[in-house]
Amino acid sequence: MGALSGKVAIVTGGTSGIGERIVEVFVEEGAQVVVAARRDAEGQALEKRLGVRFVRADVSSEVEIKALVDAAVGWFGRIDCLVNNAAIPGPITPVAEIDAAIVDQILAVNVRGLMLTTKHVAPVMLSQGAGSIINIGSIAAHRGGISGHIYTTSKGAVLAFTRSTAAELGEKGIRVNSISPGAIVTGIFGKLAGVEASKADKMSDLVKERFATLQPIPRAGATDDIARAAAFLASDGSSFVNGQDITIDGGMTSVTAGWSKMVVGRGEMSRRLKEAAATLKG
Repeated sequence: MGALSGKVAIVTGGTSGIGERIVEVFVEEGAQVVVAARRDAEGQALEKRLGVRFVRADVSSEVEIKALVDAAVGWFGRIDCLVNNAAIPGPITPVAEIDAAIVDQILAVNVRGLMLTTKHVAPVMLSQGAGSIINIGSIAAHRGGISGHIYTTSKGAVLAFTRSTAAELGEKGIRVNSISPGAIVTGIFGKLAGVEASKADKMSDLVKERFATLQPIPRAGATDDIARAAAFLASDGSSFVNGQDITIDGGMTSVTAGWSKMVVGRGEMSRRLKEAAATLKG
């Protein structure tokens, strides 16, 4: 029996990167998993490969969130864990060049979507008297100069919402915690560089090379590092953990060099990713 045997979990943004690995690990540990994401083909592929249930849902839409939760309850009768992983990146631009439309877009997914998904899952967990909610944050919420201003702000809100809801829901047997990943190798960095999604996921080696130099532990972070922590927080083994953020960054937040160095480093990585993408077939 796995650590999550008999549990039912919803994972948003579960068709790629960190979310996909969380889904895989949860299934390995015995959970029934409902995957929510916007990418139909990838979601259907996960259904076939892992035996999960897939719901196409955009977390910026409350109607689609409610339909997702209703579907999960209809299938399994309960929800033991929610992983709020769905998020979109933001541009790295000076504060004087912030675009209001991009602010609205990022906050709609990274903050509003997370809050509303929690809103609709909470009553199910309250009726059970138990549950675990895991919000995926970022080390950008802990230190300046790690990512762009809009994304950083959104992840700061995630940590604040985690603490606030943990205070309320913890009294009723529902634990709320967050995980702040560091430099984790995923396709999101290729997309940020302007590489199309079909190519971005194929370029992990370049990202891995760059990220191996950013923290005291001399390797890039892996999606498995985050997924294993999520499995712990979803399990009964973390039954006394509430309102906490687990930072998984190889020590990066202890040695951050600052904004200018980050901008130069990201720019160089983006240039190399674009060059490599030009050699790939779509």
